[in-house]
Amino acid sequence: MDSPLPEFDRAGSIARAFFDVYNYFGYGFAESVYAGALRHELINRGHEIAREVSVPVIYKGAVIARHRLDLLVDRAVIVEIKVSELLPSYAKRQLLNYLRATPYEVGLLLHFGPTPHFDRLVDTRPRAPARTAVPQT
Repeated sequence: MDSPLPEFDRAGSIARAFFDVYNYFGYGFAESVYAGALRHELINRGHEIAREVSVPVIYKGAVIARHRLDLLVDRAVIVEIKVSELLPSYAKRQLLNYLRATPYEVGLLLHFGPTPHFDRLVDTRPRAPARTAVPQT
């Protein structure tokens, strides 16, 4: 399906996999359980998955820190997983920072809380080459 939204079909597939995992386990497991099940589900749907990807944060040409992405799907979409009763107030900002520090435009925040919830974040601003780096997966 053609859509003006970046990574529309891929994000939809990830969201469906998220709900399948949530419907199977419900609420209360550790993040590693959900991440493992989501990885399994997405691979079965034909996606390439990298888990706990370390990406550099570049400042004026120097690597000054690293971010750890929970999942990178098809080298295109960042997935951040949260497991808590309430979604932490910093969660969306954290994912937005990941998008700003990498070449990726789309991120999904998946909350495996008492009620499943996801947010789709898009950052289409041009990226300065000195601020971004492609992670090795």
